[in-house]
Amino acid sequence: MRLEDPIFCRDLISKGIGQMFRFKPAIMVFVFDEEQRVPLHMWFVFFPIDVVYLDSRHNIVELVENLKPFSYYNPKNKAKYVVEFSAGTIYSERLVVGNKIIFFE
Repeated sequence: MRLEDPIFCRDLISKGIGQMFRFKPAIMVFVFDEEQRVPLHMWFVFFPIDVVYLDSRHNIVELVENLKPFSYYNPKNKAKYVVEFSAGTIYSERLVVGNKIIFFE
């Protein structure tokens, strides 16, 4: 899968805000300096999203479908990138662990 025009979140503020207070989901790529476990909160996010965790080579290491508003998720695997999509993207794009997502920073 190739991402077109995602929003990159590299600093602490943009990572903390993410999808909060938006009215529809955006494709967001959260970039970290090294692979780590990245928990997610959905506080003040008013729609469900799909979340894809990627390693440093852009390979999918974990998938979360339909993460609900005002919930919390603690991943099992480390990731360098976390990509957020509108709910249903994992299913419609047939994403599975091991697939690669291509984007340019």
